[in-house]
Amino acid sequence: MTIEHAGAVSRRTFLASTGLAATAAWLGPPENFLVAQEPSGGSAGSGGDEAGGLVPTFRKQAQTAKITVEKLRPGSPGSPASNISILIGSGGNIAVLHGKDGKLLVDAGLAGSRPQITEALAGISAEPVKHLVNTHWHFDHTDGNEWLHESGATIIAHENVRKRLSESTRVDPWDSTFPPSPAGALPAFTLRAAGAKDGAMGMTLHLNGTAIRIDAYQPAHTDGDATVEFTDANVIHLGDLFWNGHYPFIDYDTGGSINGMIRAAESNLAKVGAKTIVIPGHGPAGGKAQLSEFRDVLVAIRDNVAALKKQGKSIDEVVAEKPTATFDAKWGTFVINGELFTRLVYAGV
Repeated sequence: MTIEHAGAVSRRTFLASTGLAATAAWLGPPENFLVAQEPSGGSAGSGGDEAGGLVPTFRKQAQTAKITVEKLRPGSPGSPASNISILIGSGGNIAVLHGKDGKLLVDAGLAGSRPQITEALAGISAEPVKHLVNTHWHFDHTDGNEWLHESGATIIAHENVRKRLSESTRVDPWDSTFPPSPAGALPAFTLRAAGAKDGAMGMTLHLNGTAIRIDAYQPAHTDGDATVEFTDANVIHLGDLFWNGHYPFIDYDTGGSINGMIRAAESNLAKVGAKTIVIPGHGPAGGKAQLSEFRDVLVAIRDNVAALKKQGKSIDEVVAEKPTATFDAKWGTFVINGELFTRLVYAGV
């Protein structure tokens, strides 16, 4: 049931920028990361499960990942934010709202971490998981969909999340083709992005003493991004529309773009106030200042790369100019360094 509410980067280019496939950044805090070496000889139809490939490496590491529970505003008992926590360590950051109406999760983590996630959820409260919202379709945010649905969760997402999970989907930089997901992993309720400039259109749930606003976006990180705002608690989960302190991955294979990321950041800045807790897809929880800095970094690098490309410089010539140099010491130390981010931006300007 669907509710309707009011230049790709190649694998070779992606990998060549560092000599590594990537670090396993989707699995938890930077100090816990392992390095996944470059995939070798995977087949396009293998669903990302090539022996030694990037995606199966992440999934294998998820089996032993440590899950950390961070409570938001723990010193404010009785406030709407006191029953919201973040699970960190399996895929993207998972938000948890608990209460008498059951738990609502934002993102599902990696399926291999099911025992640790189950234990962490039980440590928060005894209520079952009743709702799950996916912020986008990527495996590090949806891998746990099937088991959470089997446990009783109704899944909600952008309509393009259901589309991507329903069909074979290729992400060339990861050297992975994801096969159609099982029926139980698919969202039961979907949202469609509006045609307005900010791209946001959504629905509101009322659970556990707070209103929960879910907005669907025009293409940005992917073509199926959504955010989840706990309006009474003044907390918002932006998924991979915000990487706090890190250059983001942009999935051109499924509709993402640097300009879309900037538009989404502008839209989200208009939503948050000085005291809003902003949960990123990756990195620590932050606020408006950190989101504003993220937007400014994206704009500055986009403009730097666009100016060089306009001069007729090739991608390698632009990389040699180091258009991210001002920001690399802070922003380029996670999964994507300055050279790789330059290549991602170049593909979209």
